[in-house]
Amino acid sequence: MRIGELARATGTTARALRHYEEAGLISSARAANGYRVYEAGAVVRVRNIRHLLDAGLTLEDVAAFRACLDGDLPGTPPSARGLDIARERLAVLDARIAAQTEARDRLAAALAMSPAAAAQAGRQPWVQSGASSSTESGEPAGSR
Repeated sequence: MRIGELARATGTTARALRHYEEAGLISSARAANGYRVYEAGAVVRVRNIRHLLDAGLTLEDVAAFRACLDGDLPGTPPSARGLDIARERLAVLDARIAAQTEARDRLAAALAMSPAAAAQAGRQPWVQSGASSSTESGEPAGSR
């Protein structure tokens, strides 16, 4: 089957398939016209790659599963190495989530102290050092 057919059969894109091929996860032959031609078994292999990527693994992680990508990967109990890879990836994701949560909390705190939020809560808004909070006309500084 050609690349477009494989993409449709697996719900992915031709670009992703070329990327998987560059990573050594799938292979193709070339037709006389230069088009990539995949064997029918590539459908299962690509679906298994997608299954692992959707679970949060990277292409580098998926490469460790090359030997079992042609079988019933979702229905097969994971190997010890597969569990180790999943645990490592989970730790990375947990660290990223923690970092994003900290950033979100800092942003929420900054927004809570913003002039508009302070005014709504009846608090004194931020005042930039060296600038007054109002002008002679009674307008807030910087509003002209």
